[in-house]
Amino acid sequence: MNDAMSLGIHRLWKDTLLQLASPTPGTLLLDVAGGTGDISFRFLDYIWYRQDREARRGTLSRQSASWQEITEAYQPGQSGMQGGVQAVVCDINKEMLKVGRQRAADRGYGTGLSWVVGNAEELPFDNDKFDFYTIAFGIRNVTHIDQALQEARRVLKPGGRFLCLEFSHVSNPLLSRVYDAYSFQLIPVLGEVIAGDWKSYQYLVESIRRFPDQEEFKAMIEDAGFFKVQFHNLTGGVVAIHSGFKL
Repeated sequence: MNDAMSLGIHRLWKDTLLQLASPTPGTLLLDVAGGTGDISFRFLDYIWYRQDREARRGTLSRQSASWQEITEAYQPGQSGMQGGVQAVVCDINKEMLKVGRQRAADRGYGTGLSWVVGNAEELPFDNDKFDFYTIAFGIRNVTHIDQALQEARRVLKPGGRFLCLEFSHVSNPLLSRVYDAYSFQLIPVLGEVIAGDWKSYQYLVESIRRFPDQEEFKAMIEDAGFFKVQFHNLTGGVVAIHSGFKL
């Protein structure tokens, strides 16, 4: 359904989220409402790509080194791909987490992932624990968004970053009319045909329209205590990435 509704563009939106985060080896991610694993898989891939690139650069820089220097630089057990990286997937839906675990196994993610049942409004984690907090297409469904934002700030380390990918509001009048017609007339039909569920996708469209616009949500994030809050519109504002830092 995600592919059908967005014509596959949701994959690019999620890639952009990780590019904006630009995590480094050794950072710890909490992905809330991320039971499918989409964001966490991308996080691990991004980290491992950077580790591999740095290892290749290190190899090239040692090509002119002496044998003794190469021997001293290499220590067994230090070249593993994980590098202490971990992504913690937290979702209130146990069944969704089962799907995510199976997807991880099918794709060969044997390590680096943890799966935790938890509510975004009352996270089961200690204070100041994570470097990144991500939530993609999930905060719109939280009952008390202000509480979820406060919890996000609580579990982030000082200097940690909050990143939210969510449907937002299209500002261009022409694009907005086309988007409304597509949303209300086609998405529920797709839901019925593909997923056998008209009502859930009708709710999806209605919940998108009720969600605060970009500036309103930015103000909510600032009210929760985040600094340097900004947003990036994607696909004309169909979705937006909001980010902020805990200082």
